Amino acid sequence: MISPDSALAAGGLLDPSGLLTAAGPWVLVVIAAIIFIETGLLFPFLPGDSLLFTAGLLATQMGLSLPVVILTAAVAAVGGDQVGYLIGRRFGRRLFKPDARVLKTVYLDKADAFFTKHGPQALVLARFVPIVRTFIPPIVGMSQLPYRKFVLWNVIGGVGWVVIAVLAGFWLGRIPVIADNVELIAVGIVVLSIIPIVIETFRARRRRAD
Repeated sequence: MISPDSALAAGGLLDPSGLLTAAGPWVLVVIAAIIFIETGLLFPFLPGDSLLFTAGLLATQMGLSLPVVILTAAVAAVGGDQVGYLIGRRFGRRLFKPDARVLKTVYLDKADAFFTKHGPQALVLARFVPIVRTFIPPIVGMSQLPYRKFVLWNVIGGVGWVVIAVLAGFWLGRIPVIADNVELIAVGIVVLSIIPIVIETFRARRRRAD
């Protein structure tokens, strides 16, 4: 039996298909853990989008029930945001520093601007934006948004994100050219998810240089 740690080592975060295949009977645990950590423990550099897409793509091949995959990932996504909200409510900005490796103040500021612009609906929109989806929950936790309203939008966003990503993988997986190139497709999604991060980092450096 392969443990979740072995799955991470074998597949690697840039190869979601290898990661899920290596997880064996622990595959649902691995999916839930990665989604929960990305959305709840303030660690944005995980393959949430590509993992969900690949899970849908390989569900039949791995003998997984599609509804079970969706339910598992949705619970992890909603629960993760709940934890993020509580972190923001309890610790506020004290965890973030300008020169931190992960919890950079700049990420918090961007999530804050995103929430200010879109309001509670940001909890839905942010699910589809790497990094922003990680830091929106603590921002909301620091805001005056009523908790009931947060829960409502959190559930809508979490379930919507998971359903769209998993079903996209499931249905597109029926196209032969995609089914025959699962690894390349998964890596491509990871790269596309990283591009906005790279662009924003480059812009920030140029602003500092100016």
